[in-house]
Amino acid sequence: MPKFTVPRTDHSYTDAHGVTIHYYVWQSPKAHAVLQLTHGLGDHARRYEYAAQALAAAGYTVYADDHRGHGATGLDQYAGDTSKLGKLGKGGLRAATENIRELTAIIRAENPDLPLALLGHSWGSLMVQDVLNTHAKEYEVAILTGTAHRTFAHMNSGNLNAKHKHLGTTGYEWLSRDPQVAEDFIADPLTFYADALKLFGPIDGLRLMGRPAKKLKHDIPLLILIGEEDSLGGETSIEWLAADYATRSKLTDIEAIVYPGARHEIFNETNKDEVIEDLIGWLDVRLKAALPKAALPKAAAPKAAPHK
Repeated sequence: MPKFTVPRTDHSYTDAHGVTIHYYVWQSPKAHAVLQLTHGLGDHARRYEYAAQALAAAGYTVYADDHRGHGATGLDQYAGDTSKLGKLGKGGLRAATENIRELTAIIRAENPDLPLALLGHSWGSLMVQDVLNTHAKEYEVAILTGTAHRTFAHMNSGNLNAKHKHLGTTGYEWLSRDPQVAEDFIADPLTFYADALKLFGPIDGLRLMGRPAKKLKHDIPLLILIGEEDSLGGETSIEWLAADYATRSKLTDIEAIVYPGARHEIFNETNKDEVIEDLIGWLDVRLKAALPKAALPKAAAPKAAPHK
C-alpha cells in the first residue's frame, strides 16, 4: 500500500481576509467519495502523501489545504520567511477554522454528487471539532485522529515530547516509533515545533478549548483514531471525548480505536497500513452506498485557481 500513484495537483483560493490558501488534490480515477484532510500544528498537507495515495487507490479523492501560517500558505503569507511559520495572520484561529468550510464549499462545487468525509488530525482535529459543533450537516461522516477532549484536564498543553525524550535525541520522538519520521521532520524546512499558546496568543489559545455541542442537528457517524502513546490526549482523553459525543451531542454511530504502542502521527507510524485499512474499511461501510446529497447546504465557494 499504496499500489499505484495519482498526480497531486496544486491549487489556491483567496479567503475573506486576503490570504491565499494553498491546497492539494489527489484525484481518484474511480472516486465514489471525497475526503477532506486537515493537518496539525507545525505540519503541512504534503506530509500526508502516503495516506492520500492509499485513499485515492481505494476510491476516495483527497483534498487537503496548508492552513494559515503553514506550508505553501505560510510561505506565501510571509514572503518565504520560514521564521514566521505558525503565525496565523489576520483573523487568527477563527479565520483558520473558517478556511476549512471554505475548502468544503469548493469540494462540494467540484464534486456535487459525491459524499464527503471530513478528517482532522491533531490541531486540525481540534478545529474540526469546532466545525462539527455548528456545521455537522455539511458532511456525511467525520474522523478525528491524534485528537483530544479539549479541556485543561484532558489535553496536554506542555512539552509533548516529555515522556518520550529518553527514546532519542531529536525532540520529536513523540511523533512516531519510526525514527525516520523524526529525522524527516527535522530536515523539512516547512515543519516546526509549535507552542500553540506562544504562536496564537492567550485568546486564540483559549479558543482551542471546548466540548462537543449539545444535541447536534446532524447525527453524523464519527470515527476516532489515536495511538496508545499519543501525548496530546491519550486513551482516557478520547474516552471522555466519545462519551461527550454520545451523551451531549446524541451521536449514535461512534467508533474509537486505540493502537497499542503507537504515538501521535498514526499515518506515519510503523503500523500505518493497518491504520489506513481501518479508516478505509470504516468509510466504505458508511459511504460506498451513500446517495447524492443534493439537499445538503451549499455555502458559496471561494473562487479556486490552479497554483502556478
